[in-house]
Amino acid sequence: MTNAYPNRYYAQYDTTAPQPTKVLGWLDMDFYSDTTGFPPASELLPLTAEQFAARTAGPYGVSNGALVQYTPPAPVVPLTTQAQTAQAWVQQQASLAAAMGEVFTADMKAYVLAINAIANGTDTTSTALPTQPTDVLTATAATA
Repeated sequence: MTNAYPNRYYAQYDTTAPQPTKVLGWLDMDFYSDTTGFPPASELLPLTAEQFAARTAGPYGVSNGALVQYTPPAPVVPLTTQAQTAQAWVQQQASLAAAMGEVFTADMKAYVLAINAIANGTDTTSTALPTQPTDVLTATAATA
């Protein structure tokens, strides 16, 4: 262990990332004879021997200078991808409508137009999908 690293054990993490942020690596400085290329100790989280020994019980992250249990954030699904997924539901409803001799309600037609615009990139201002209508089908005059 060199004087540049006053502790033996460290957790490496992205010091610029919002916290909590995941631990990227675990360092036992006694293992290394040359620490060239390692981040400075000020950019690492010093650990106790007990914390280092328990590292496999993670996942761990760093928050406010402390080692914490870490739950990765849910992945962000782009709105266009969400709209494309919604289109699959619309297709199922269209098949059902055709099989039952029914048509879409005005609310469902508006929903389809909004979803298609998001999916094909025409709508670039929406930040969320419209609410899926609950009233989807109406009987046609021929079957009513």
